[in-house]
Amino acid sequence: MKIAVLDDYQNIALNMADWTEVTKMAGVDVFQDHISDQQQLLTRLMPYDVICVMRERTPLTAAIMRQLPNLKLIVSTGFRNASIDIIAAKELGIEVKNTDYFDHGASEMTWAMLMAIARNIPAEVQNVKNGGWQTTIGTDLRGKTIGIVGLGGIGSKIAAYARAFGMNVIAWSQNLTAETADGAGAQLVTKEKLFREADFITLHLVLSERSVGTVSKHELALMKPTAYIINTSRGPLINEHDLIQTLTDRKIAGAAIDVFETEPLPADHPFRTLDNIMATPHIGYVTQDTYTLFFKDMVAALEHWLRQQ
Repeated sequence: MKIAVLDDYQNIALNMADWTEVTKMAGVDVFQDHISDQQQLLTRLMPYDVICVMRERTPLTAAIMRQLPNLKLIVSTGFRNASIDIIAAKELGIEVKNTDYFDHGASEMTWAMLMAIARNIPAEVQNVKNGGWQTTIGTDLRGKTIGIVGLGGIGSKIAAYARAFGMNVIAWSQNLTAETADGAGAQLVTKEKLFREADFITLHLVLSERSVGTVSKHELALMKPTAYIINTSRGPLINEHDLIQTLTDRKIAGAAIDVFETEPLPADHPFRTLDNIMATPHIGYVTQDTYTLFFKDMVAALEHWLRQQ
């Protein structure tokens, strides 16, 4: 048996869990690099019986799986992985297993990004390194309004953080009810009202055909010129072209983005050079506790499966 562990950017997979029993039963190859080209990806994956993937870093589509005759098992980190065609896997007789997941990493990252852009922390850190001193004026959180798009597990945590900082909390999503919003300490408003009134807007929706492009030029145009938008959920929730144009024209104060339509972010992407965006490399779930959970569960799933072969 041959096992491929994909997209281990930090080269830590084998250090986060005990792979001893797995390596007694199968060969394990860990890849740090990411391959976007489909033909190159197929060439790499062709020999493997098992593929281990980190969230949605490498999509496993029906077209790819049909060309991998040796593939018998996919192990993915997290509860769900929208980039795996589960129906096609079932049709092809490929098992798909998932690991457990901690959702506090994403909410903590969201709040860290919100505070960083509010107080201009990245710019001031760089100013100090460049010999400068106090070149910007921060934004207070107390008394400001946060708009939460999607009030599920993570969104509800953000609502609690916001209340602790004395913020007004409003929320919207297509299926959100006033009762649910009230239970999370938020006020249900229309989508338009949220984008018009919020000083900070943060997205926490599951990516689906319905949620793609939830934020486009229409919503961005409603925002205050002093407002910020934050996305630690999924890149396609925001139309990137529209956000780039909005930031270029300085129609809003800024953005904090941890997720992108294409990952890793291309070297020439405008998000790498615009001075009113704080872009981070999808690190919302990249924490010690979460990675330990991911890889321990991955190893357990592999051991169980291999012993049945």
